[in-house]
Amino acid sequence: MSEPLISLRGITKTYGQGQAAFQALKGVDLDIEAGDFVAIMGPSGSGKSTAMNTLGCLDVPTTGDYLFRGIAVQKLSRDQRARLRRKFLGFVFQGFNLLARTSAQENVELPLLYRGEPAAARHAQARAALAAVGLAGWEHHTPAELSGGQQQRVAIARALVTNPEVLLADEPTGNLDSQRGREIMELLTRLNVEQGITVIMVTHEPDMAAYAKRIVRFVDGVVDSDVRNAPVPAGTPAEEAA
Repeated sequence: MSEPLISLRGITKTYGQGQAAFQALKGVDLDIEAGDFVAIMGPSGSGKSTAMNTLGCLDVPTTGDYLFRGIAVQKLSRDQRARLRRKFLGFVFQGFNLLARTSAQENVELPLLYRGEPAAARHAQARAALAAVGLAGWEHHTPAELSGGQQQRVAIARALVTNPEVLLADEPTGNLDSQRGREIMELLTRLNVEQGITVIMVTHEPDMAAYAKRIVRFVDGVVDSDVRNAPVPAGTPAEEAA
């Protein structure tokens, strides 16, 4: 068998020192294959957010091994981790994190601007990303002119515009009503199935986790369970997705 896209072995994370030390992760083992859709769940303080930050190269483990495509991430420099994030990872958060007075297209172009892409290329790629999330024709609208669901679609387009292998979504439906949440989950499912993007999502909502192919539960800093899931079929009402 080929090696996993992502592999965590014995990952620990300790914040603080001495009597104030807190161990958020206590020896996490986890493999994620390319093309998987994983929902990470667990109560507050279980370590799921720390695990997500580790997977996203936003934080480094205290001990253990994190392999991404066979590369030991914990041995990379800060700049090397930043390059890994820019090349392979896309991020979607509960808060849409859009610039308020900036159009949808300009918001989506930001990662390309940081890369130094020429203006014409930025414009074309941003329009294509917005079309991919169902927002063709909305390029020049500001966040104030968009619904919550549309704003989250812009945020997803911004994550997709760099063609990442992995989409990391932290409570992507947390600020949405059930209908908009279901629409976002169907969009993530389509990106996973049709484009082969690996999706890793932190959520506390069982009806949203039901869309994933796999549910990993964290408890007290370790993986408590890891089960394959029969994903919710497209078009299923959100109230039936639990």
